[in-house]
Amino acid sequence: MDKGLGASLTLSDAQRSIYKRHLLLDGVGEEGQAALLRGRVLVVGAGGLGSAALLYLAACGVGELGIVDGDRVELSNLQRQILHGRGDVGREKTASARESLLRLRPDDLRLHLYPFRLTAENAADVMDRYDFVVEATDNFESKFLVNDACVRLGKPFCHSGIIETRGQIMTVAPGRSPCYRCVFGDVPPREDVKDAGEAGILGSIAGVMGALQATEAIKCLLGVGSLLTGRLLTWDALAMVFREAPLPREPSCGVCLSFTRRREDAKK
Repeated sequence: MDKGLGASLTLSDAQRSIYKRHLLLDGVGEEGQAALLRGRVLVVGAGGLGSAALLYLAACGVGELGIVDGDRVELSNLQRQILHGRGDVGREKTASARESLLRLRPDDLRLHLYPFRLTAENAADVMDRYDFVVEATDNFESKFLVNDACVRLGKPFCHSGIIETRGQIMTVAPGRSPCYRCVFGDVPPREDVKDAGEAGILGSIAGVMGALQATEAIKCLLGVGSLLTGRLLTWDALAMVFREAPLPREPSCGVCLSFTRRREDAKK
C-alpha cells in the first residue's frame, strides 16, 4: 500500500455518506476508509467468484481494482456471474465488468483491465502494483500459477474453489503461512478432476465464496482481524455447515523455500 497518501487523503462529503456504516466500525473509521481508498487489489477471474468479489471490493471503497480475464461472456455464465447480463453475451468479460463496477462507483474507482490470460511470463508485471490478489479462477493450472507468482513476489492472496454445492477458501501470506502448493502439491491430472461444466454448480455458492474473498482482502488492507492463513475453511451449503482445518507448512515446498532464501539474501 502507498503509505505516502495516508495523511493527505481526506474523505469527501459524498464519501462520508456512502461509507457511513464503515465509519461507525471499530477498526475502520475515517482512517481505515482512507486506507481502503488507497488500496489496490487484483482479481484474477471475472466469473462467478470474481463477480461477487469485485462488486463488494468496489462497493466497500477499495480505490484501485485490476481485473484479469481473457474470456468472453457466455449465456451459461449468467446463472452465477452477476457482473454480466444478457446483453453482454459475446463481450470481453473485463469490458462488461468495467461497466457494472463504474455504475456502482463512477467517480473515484480506478480500474485496470487485463483482457488476457495470466501466464508465468506476464504474472509479475501484472501483479507488481497491487497490495493483495484475489484468486478467482476455475482451473487448477491457474490456481497454481497465481500461488507461485504471488509467493515469488511476496504478495498476499486469497484462494477459493467451488464445485456443486461446496466451497473452500484460504489466504496465503508468503513467508508466514503455508501456500497453496504446500497444501495441494501439484496440478492433478485432468482425468482425475471434474470441473463445474461436468459436475455442475449452484450459482449462489460463487456469491458467498467470492464475498468471503473480498472480506479477506479488505481485512488485509485495513490490518484488522485474523486472516484465513494456515487454515482451510470449507462450506457444505446443503448441510449449511462451515468447517475449519489447520494447514501445516510443507518444509520441502520449493516455492516457499525459494521465497525464504531470497528474503534472507536481501537482508545480507
